[in-house]
Amino acid sequence: MIEKTVRGEEVVMGKAKVEEFEELRPLLFSIAYRILGSVSEAEDAVQETWLRFDGSSTRPASAKAFLSATVTRLSIDVLRSARVRREAYVGPWFPEPLLSDPYEDPARAVELADSVSMAALLLLERLSPLERAVFLLREVFAFDFQDVAEAVDRSEAACRQLLVRARRHMHEGRPRFAADRQERQELSARFFDALKDGDVSGLQDLLAADVQLVGDSGGKAPRFARAVVGAEKVARLLGSVFPTLVEVDVTCEPHEVNGQPGAIYRDRDGRILQIFALDVLDGRIQTIRAVLNPDKLAHLGPVADPWAVTREIQRVRRGPR
Repeated sequence: MIEKTVRGEEVVMGKAKVEEFEELRPLLFSIAYRILGSVSEAEDAVQETWLRFDGSSTRPASAKAFLSATVTRLSIDVLRSARVRREAYVGPWFPEPLLSDPYEDPARAVELADSVSMAALLLLERLSPLERAVFLLREVFAFDFQDVAEAVDRSEAACRQLLVRARRHMHEGRPRFAADRQERQELSARFFDALKDGDVSGLQDLLAADVQLVGDSGGKAPRFARAVVGAEKVARLLGSVFPTLVEVDVTCEPHEVNGQPGAIYRDRDGRILQIFALDVLDGRIQTIRAVLNPDKLAHLGPVADPWAVTREIQRVRRGPR
């Protein structure tokens, strides 16, 4: 009878452990993704965090503190090795697109939205892994300094110094996307309509004078030779290329990308060809980022063959022989 009771308690405790973890999973993923800029690596870090939590013979006083510290340390380790790979990356490197952030906190809504944008994640690349973790835990997720210190295994004083340096780097170049959601949606809808129609003049009216168009292919998809800068150049390039996509049955699906306006482009079989993410500021599009690397799109579903689509576009442009 005692044996059954003990076993029964173990089952109950085990169930509670799973439930506790699942409640915190969105937070853990959001921390890991912001540190790593990779959906797949963030998911791996969260899974390893669960294994360590489940394998622990003792229950921590605070599951949130324990799990957040574990996923942070794992992510820092992965980031350190990932940075070596990124130095050898072909062309510009962008984070893997995130279509929706699973973690919601109304009290931190602005900070969460800003911190997940492509622009903010690229700014975070300026920071050391420790600075990045401290900045995110304190500024974005509002952890107290004691929990931050435990998460990164540093003293509170050291964390305060890391935060000062991180804030300085971030605030030097961090834009704030002040346009409200409705304004952004209307602007992006006009942009993608003009893009589909090849309306160069209409596109130019929506672009900032110093707009940049940048593509991340990782050498695994056709890409722009370099960043294209200036409203006229960007409008002409986009206006000449994208109407042809319509002719080869590529469709545009407007969708928020990393909390900002964007779109998913699919081939005729519904496979993902590329993702567009827009930075909107002061009523104009400031930056257009195209993610074309199939490795960075695979977590979203079946991926198209970008080279095959490019060959088809070239045939259409040449016309019948």
